[in-house]
Amino acid sequence: MTEKTRSHGRKSISVSLKPRELLTHNPRLAGVWTARIITLFPQAFPGVLGESLTGKALKDGKWQIETTDLRPFGIGRHRNVDDTPAGGGAGMVLRADVLGNAIEHTMRGTRGRWPLVYLSPRGRRFDQQMARDWAQCDGVTLLCGRFEGVDQRVLDHYGVQEVSLGDFVLTGGEIAAQAMIDATVRLLPSVLGNAESIEDESHSAGLLEHPQYTRPAEWMGRAIPEVLMSGHHGKIAEWRREQAKALTRERRPDLWARHLAGTGAPPD
Repeated sequence: MTEKTRSHGRKSISVSLKPRELLTHNPRLAGVWTARIITLFPQAFPGVLGESLTGKALKDGKWQIETTDLRPFGIGRHRNVDDTPAGGGAGMVLRADVLGNAIEHTMRGTRGRWPLVYLSPRGRRFDQQMARDWAQCDGVTLLCGRFEGVDQRVLDHYGVQEVSLGDFVLTGGEIAAQAMIDATVRLLPSVLGNAESIEDESHSAGLLEHPQYTRPAEWMGRAIPEVLMSGHHGKIAEWRREQAKALTRERRPDLWARHLAGTGAPPD
């Protein structure tokens, strides 16, 4: 089926000739970084992404989010989206035909660099570099799994990337999707507002962030380190750098080893 588009200033409104339950009524902002989510729980979005800096940026049209409800693509009167695993086993698996139709619908009209990602505990672990990469794309589509996972044929056919939030299992991909979108959106130009803040954060330079302090100068018998009150920017920068190294070496030896490898410095 074809799709017609009408332009209204910066907004382009897509009119799909799909069945009524598949229509998208939200206006799309042309040329704006977009997160598209395929989920059984579209009401979970934007969730926390609608608050604070990401929420303000969303309201200001600096990024946008679109959800595809998986249920209308289900099979039969009850709109079934899953079935028992081939070969037997516990749980249910999301069907290939259901997911295929949902992906085709969701990815229609995408242009440029646009990763298609399945949120999976067996995928590559999400990190700051991946967030940077996604922020430089035109958008990202995230497939939120449920039950025992998705039919492998879908991942193979569409070349879907598998990405994990961490070495643990969630009941679904929606929470992971919000975390990854948050990490990505804040790296978009003009969203955070202070480029230096991003550069000094944990992981941005391959190290954990140094400790932070603010008023009052003394609290519960604990004073702010004297060097931070000295006004000597060179010494402050050196202190922060050494603190970042010490914290990384102590808490994340894996990051520390990677940092040493990147600088060519000998191991401790």
